[in-house]
Amino acid sequence: MSDNSKKKILIVHNYYQVPGGEDTVVANEKKMLEDHGHEVVLYSRNNSELRQFSLKKLALPFTAIFNPRTYIDVRKLIKKKKIEIVHVHNTLSLISPSVYYAALSLNVPVVQTMHNFRLLCPGATFYRDGHICEDCLKHGLNCALKYRCYRKSWIQTLVCVINLKVHRMTGVYGKLNYICLSEFNKEKLLEIKQIQEKKIYVKPNFTFKAECKKVKGEFYLYVGRIEEMKGIQLLIEAFSKMPDRKLILAGAGSELQYYREVTSNRGLTNIELIGFTEREKLVDLLKYTKALIVTSQCYETFGMVVIEAFACRTPVIVGDIGNIGELVDDGVNGLKFQYDSADALVHTVKRFEKLDIAVLGENAKQKYINLYSENENYKEMMMIYQSASIERKKICEEPV
Repeated sequence: MSDNSKKKILIVHNYYQVPGGEDTVVANEKKMLEDHGHEVVLYSRNNSELRQFSLKKLALPFTAIFNPRTYIDVRKLIKKKKIEIVHVHNTLSLISPSVYYAALSLNVPVVQTMHNFRLLCPGATFYRDGHICEDCLKHGLNCALKYRCYRKSWIQTLVCVINLKVHRMTGVYGKLNYICLSEFNKEKLLEIKQIQEKKIYVKPNFTFKAECKKVKGEFYLYVGRIEEMKGIQLLIEAFSKMPDRKLILAGAGSELQYYREVTSNRGLTNIELIGFTEREKLVDLLKYTKALIVTSQCYETFGMVVIEAFACRTPVIVGDIGNIGELVDDGVNGLKFQYDSADALVHTVKRFEKLDIAVLGENAKQKYINLYSENENYKEMMMIYQSASIERKKICEEPV
């Protein structure tokens, strides 16, 4: 095995049809590793391939559990490129967990970043019918079938449940190494008994330094998917009570048109939903906003947009729930509010405007430098890769 500085890495990622924070993390980590001299190969699929009805779509219930194409492709790549670490981000739906078996069959260590709670919850979010739900964790995966937790489809939920049960039975999850984005995520993952604590590492995401000079803000900003669980209804309700304050929502999602109609029908001219926004435009928005507002009603596994705001000296107003609440230090680099209360958000916005926003922004920038910058993240990544390699080598050397 070569030194960390020379490791050859295979990054594996299944893109969703709607772009999200996971895609940003994959792009950031690939660039970071390449900038530090690593040879990086990306193996990816995109769920947009499923838009057209085809035999591939008919076979999905089976290939989502184990895709022979992935198994063959990944083994070929490992051999051809002499891959030493396989770093997996997302496998749903086209790649499948077969990537794990392909790498382990060649004694290559696998690192899985936990971007969501899919190994514990078929819906991946611990969220159902407008509230936090941990039924599958407490009472078993079959609870998901009762509520059709994945895409409100019994069939698709069944596939997710079978997927988890099959791979728990094979024991493959116990052979992987995991990157959790917070201690909160780590504690949840340890509920899977076959996963040992020594194989779980806590490493937050990072973002590259933003080349932007902060300007006095004229509006508040939301960045993310336009969906119920992200608290869009709560945001609209709060700003309907503050008609003199402008709110911009940047992001795509299944409910974008619905919420556009809601704001139009209610005459809420201070609220603008601008849809999907390119990164360059997002940096400009973060530069000119008073504060980023995060209103998630579920356990976010991290919150890339929060550290992107910090990098731009932008304070963050965040609902105090799970990991997302832990990123912000109340009164230091932003403010927290009761996550499910529109009135609490209104009160917090008014409290925010009485503070020294410039100082909050400088504190945000300092937290980014200390915890979420590229250099610190690279050091942590190398430690994880080295530990995973040593652990795999020990297993391979053990007598059968």
